[in-house]
Amino acid sequence: MAHNQDGNHTQVHYVGDSRVRADRPKMYPKDYSEFPGRTEAFFPDFLLKEWMVAAVFLVGFMTLVMAHEPELGELADPTNTGFLPVPDWYFLFLYQLLKYKWAAGKFVVIGTVILPGIAFMALMLAPWLDGTKERRPLKRPVPVGIMLVTLVAICALTWAAEYEHELQLESAIGKTPQNTKVIAQDEQGYEIYAKNACIKCHGDNLEGKNGPTLIGVGNRHTAEEITKYIDEGKGTAMPAGMFQGSEEEKKVLVEWLMKQKQQ
Repeated sequence: MAHNQDGNHTQVHYVGDSRVRADRPKMYPKDYSEFPGRTEAFFPDFLLKEWMVAAVFLVGFMTLVMAHEPELGELADPTNTGFLPVPDWYFLFLYQLLKYKWAAGKFVVIGTVILPGIAFMALMLAPWLDGTKERRPLKRPVPVGIMLVTLVAICALTWAAEYEHELQLESAIGKTPQNTKVIAQDEQGYEIYAKNACIKCHGDNLEGKNGPTLIGVGNRHTAEEITKYIDEGKGTAMPAGMFQGSEEEKKVLVEWLMKQKQQ
């Protein structure tokens, strides 16, 4: 029961939750026609304006494309073994992912299908994985966790790909550093280097001929890495089994190569 302003008794009816009155006015969103001059229909009015803006942008973009010739690099040379192809920056993280043994070779399906598929499905299912209306990040661990893991992984893989590519460019075939001075050329290490196949590919002054330059190799690699490259090779630029000397000579050669450092 309730009292009105005249002091008479009136009945109040409730539905469902006792706090919701049955005679409560319904709240419906107003139609855009109730605001003349301030709103417009999405189709075709608003959408037509969007298309017009897109058309103007496209015409301007195509004008710039036709007015300025694109910068082209050197002509493709199939005999240039020093060329190091690399994808665009937004694909570098996938490029780096395929370098790891657990995501390449016979496991390539992991790096090309499974992991990208998991990431894609996580993004697509994000609205269903967390349907809370909470806006604070700490209260939404699932979507925030997915976002942070994805962001850190992409940044780390992109940085690793760029770093390794820069190292490869420094030792690329046909690229000679400015400082081409050979250190300790009168030592036994250079004699071992000269009498083996090393000098034919890497040059008299380590400048690189059919193989990459060795100038500054001591800055880029450890003794263990150089030994591994001598034994197992490195890609197409360094075949395995080229060194024909003894283990002692190999050790002397590696020690001499480690002295080849640039200031």
